[in-house]
Amino acid sequence: MPKSLKDKVVLITGASSGFGADAARQFAKEGCIVVLASRRINRLTELAEQIRSEGGRAFAVALDVSEQSQIDQAIHTVLDEHGQIDILFNNAGYGCLDWLEALAQTDIDTQLNVNLRGLIQVTRAVLPSMLARRAGTIINMSSVAGLIAAPMYSIYAATKYGVRGFTDALRREVAPFGIRVSGIYPGPAVTEFGQHPGSDNGIKENLKVPGWIYMTSDYVARRTVGLAKHPRRSLIIPWWFPPIIGFDTILPGLVDWFLKVAFVQRFHKLNEDERTDL
Repeated sequence: MPKSLKDKVVLITGASSGFGADAARQFAKEGCIVVLASRRINRLTELAEQIRSEGGRAFAVALDVSEQSQIDQAIHTVLDEHGQIDILFNNAGYGCLDWLEALAQTDIDTQLNVNLRGLIQVTRAVLPSMLARRAGTIINMSSVAGLIAAPMYSIYAATKYGVRGFTDALRREVAPFGIRVSGIYPGPAVTEFGQHPGSDNGIKENLKVPGWIYMTSDYVARRTVGLAKHPRRSLIIPWWFPPIIGFDTILPGLVDWFLKVAFVQRFHKLNEDERTDL
């Protein structure tokens, strides 16, 4: 039997767009009290109003997960106003794709601070209240980049591998106290990821990935809510990605060759063409 989520307090980081915003809508439909957290408070306010207009319960709180003081304040506010946090969906993330030597230090630091350190610190702030109640669900957003690391994703993949390790260790640490910890590893999806200036340097466009490969954000959100209802260790989506991960384990040389052709040769050639045109 799936768990009922009615009246559960759900805190979602990175809730202003993409997976976070769509998950907020889906959790609200399940009868949850949804707390939206993000840096972009104007977007959060609009989303909260939309959810409430449709009969849901939603509240907005400003939160930059890279700032410890904001984490402490936000969690204190949520616990003070709602009494508990039943479900934590660590969704906030940032990616900047490029050759390692070309990445700006700020882009490296932001990915590490938002994707990994911020996720850990938000969890650390929420965990004592869950331990006191001996109940809670934590869902950490990783990526298939945390299972197979591709060229030009070096820092992003490092953070997502870190999320994977943190999730596995924490799950074993808190399971005896009634707390469920799950990791979700989505493949390509249609979100704002890579749409911010300079975030992917045209990589996704030049890869010319067929449109059918991309999942919708709403699909990922629905699977996230499903994970809250039926907690399990991990969820890898879409369905055809686990066999690819298997290839990386059984035939790593073949995967290395494919990624070399798909990324390294292709993008070095693009760079050479650009230099010729100058």
